[in-house]
Amino acid sequence: MRSFFSRKLRREQRAKKPAPAAVSWRDLFRESLEGVGARPSRLLITLAGTVLGIASLVATIGFAQTAGGQIAQQFDALAATRVTVEPGTAKAAGGKERSTTRIPWDAVDRVSTLAGVEHAALYAKVESVKDVTTVQVNDPSAAPKAPPPVVAASPELLETVAGRIEVGRFFDAGHDERRDRVVVLGKEAAERLGVNRVTGQPAIFIEDRAYTVIGILDKVGTRNALLDSVIVPVSTARGELGLTAATSLDIRIAIGAGEVVARQAPIALDPNSPDAFKVAAPSNANALREGVEADVNVLFLAIGIVALIGGGIGIASVTLMSVSERRGEIGLRRALGARTRDIARQFMIESVATGVLGGLMGVVVGLFALIGVCLVQQWTPVIAPWAAPLGVAVGAIVGLAAGSYPAIKAARIEPVDALRDA
Repeated sequence: MRSFFSRKLRREQRAKKPAPAAVSWRDLFRESLEGVGARPSRLLITLAGTVLGIASLVATIGFAQTAGGQIAQQFDALAATRVTVEPGTAKAAGGKERSTTRIPWDAVDRVSTLAGVEHAALYAKVESVKDVTTVQVNDPSAAPKAPPPVVAASPELLETVAGRIEVGRFFDAGHDERRDRVVVLGKEAAERLGVNRVTGQPAIFIEDRAYTVIGILDKVGTRNALLDSVIVPVSTARGELGLTAATSLDIRIAIGAGEVVARQAPIALDPNSPDAFKVAAPSNANALREGVEADVNVLFLAIGIVALIGGGIGIASVTLMSVSERRGEIGLRRALGARTRDIARQFMIESVATGVLGGLMGVVVGLFALIGVCLVQQWTPVIAPWAAPLGVAVGAIVGLAAGSYPAIKAARIEPVDALRDA
């Protein structure tokens, strides 16, 4: 009977015991911020990993978009202004490819009137040539050297490929009509043949026939193989070197005219069978930009993720250390009525505040790095407006994830044990 009344009395006393007073969010934020700023040197060391990770993230986004823009500009200047038409091919009986049609010799005149066409030129590889030298007398003791390739082109080639002559000149329509034996050397071919000037009309020998060098090609925007080639007029190659067909028709177009020219050029060359030609037209610049951004993102985001993992581990380690150092404070707060959730929230807020601070600093560092590189490279910096908020948000998420376990551990500390250890 006595034990029954004793148990009943204890239950009534527990029922009358007041519930712990809830700690306001304002107090939690104030105490958390004081805890974050209590040890500035430790805070800076803790922020290092997070700052580097967020800076890598922001700089990566900026570098990817900036590089995509720069490459797209180069793409617009060169590839986006070029259409190439080649004869179609089919499988022969022996498994080799053979041409199903030929590009007409007057192809330049046929396509020049199309809207969007600025320049056009025939281009052909002269496969029959086996010997190109600067001396007609062969030295049997000299080591054999592979001759530079010989290509034929119409006079419009220089403008079509955005080329530049170092010395001399390019052959013109008069040379082509008269079938003059003149050549223009690419700068690499000139070095191989030992020709460095055109004064005095130097000559080279193609299949034992002398050809006068009238110019040296220094630079091209497209068809870099021309720099290591001997270039002769198309009519000369047809009459002297046995050229039977053009390899391709190169067309330089206005930006944005690629689709129209690619559709109309085969019709202008052969209205009866336009599908017999292969046409290479510029692709979408936006697709190129997106591809570049994706490649750069994959490369640099890995660095940012590794740095963020290191930053999260640093925040977790420092928060755990803080929990161990503040056991007495935690026990005192619990004894004064603070609930376990209040203790957990305080340490969670401290971790998130540390992550947000690291995110802000990382955004600033990343933007300065992007601007600095762009200034050195003379680029136009490009970055999405959401990159900075994203960096701060990622910092907060890293802090939240890193502070979860230390906050739970702090909340499980019993007041009696904490005060005893203190």
